[in-house]
Amino acid sequence: MPLFAYKARDKSGKMVTGTSDANSRAALLDNLKRLGYAVLSISEKSEKVSAQSVFDKLSGVKNSEITMFTRQLSTLIEVGVPILTGLDSINEQSVNAILREAITQVSIDIKGGVSLADALAKHPKCFNQTYISMVRAAEASGTLSQALERLALLLEYEEQTKNKIKAATRYPLTVTIALAIAFLVLTVAVLPRFAVIYSRFNVTLPMPTRILLGINYVLKNYWYIVIAALIGLVIAFNRYINTTLGRMRWDGLKLKLPVFGPLFLKISLSRFTRVSGLMLKTGVPVLKVLDHVAGVSGNVIVAKSIYRIKEAVNVGRDMASAMKHEKVFPAIAVQMVALGEESGKLDELLTRTADFFDSQVDLTIQNLTSLLEPILVMVLGMGVLIMSLAVFLPMWNLVYVFKK
Repeated sequence: MPLFAYKARDKSGKMVTGTSDANSRAALLDNLKRLGYAVLSISEKSEKVSAQSVFDKLSGVKNSEITMFTRQLSTLIEVGVPILTGLDSINEQSVNAILREAITQVSIDIKGGVSLADALAKHPKCFNQTYISMVRAAEASGTLSQALERLALLLEYEEQTKNKIKAATRYPLTVTIALAIAFLVLTVAVLPRFAVIYSRFNVTLPMPTRILLGINYVLKNYWYIVIAALIGLVIAFNRYINTTLGRMRWDGLKLKLPVFGPLFLKISLSRFTRVSGLMLKTGVPVLKVLDHVAGVSGNVIVAKSIYRIKEAVNVGRDMASAMKHEKVFPAIAVQMVALGEESGKLDELLTRTADFFDSQVDLTIQNLTSLLEPILVMVLGMGVLIMSLAVFLPMWNLVYVFKK
């Protein structure tokens, strides 16, 4: 089905632009007129990629923009503003072209009789499956405003966690970059000058010096090959981790990393328990909950464990006993789920478990710099040792030659 771009004016005279698939221009024109739009132009969208579309794909829609959209829509619905009016108001304030186009299309779909969840599902770049499932369940139960508020809180917390990790790793990253720059300057600018002096004497250069001089020779004469090789490695790595086996090995490695491994696991478990509790509270069946949260766990190893739990629940086992056989879930999570199933308050207990993991994540992030210090000191020590040996060992050899 071809894709068309259109421009039209609504009943209030406001300009509306968007894209829609239809069998023909005439079919799209009839549909827009039926919705009350005065159509100005309709053109078939070509497959050629424009500069603007490339920029939009690179920039995408930020998590903070989806959070703002969700919170604004929740507030407007809570005070009694109709969904279509609320979407139009939010669209006027939106800066991101992708999000603005998505909101416009959502409004058109709703006017055509489509539910909010189904309209949002047509824009996976903006709204993931968990988001859509919670909205669909909330529409059925009449709790759309509350569900959107919970979604906004979840998105805000994830954004805050990312910012905290960036802030905590800024110092170690800065030190590492400074060491790399010092190593590069020593290799490219300093050692070659010493090499000229050393060449005047019949002295065998030490191994560290010869290694750095070799690196300097390669960088100086074959820099374009080095750059091409690095780019090729990055592309090959990205392609590998996007395969099933590559993603599994990479996610497994991330969970085994010192310091960061336990942090990644806690973040995944926090997301699993938080989203599960929110979805159960909005009325989503437990099997669908497990199906959706596996996709948003952020780690294939954790996702596979959740799928195995879903299979166990599907054949009649309780969730807690299934979790007990999965190594990624700590005992406290299993106990809280067991209490929730026994008391009939699984959503509440999952939320409390998420609060526990959140506190553990915050504590780990607060101590992240101090936890990284031993690794940082070791890396710095090795770097300084190699650079010192490369510079001073030849000097000591020359002093020995002069004494002779």
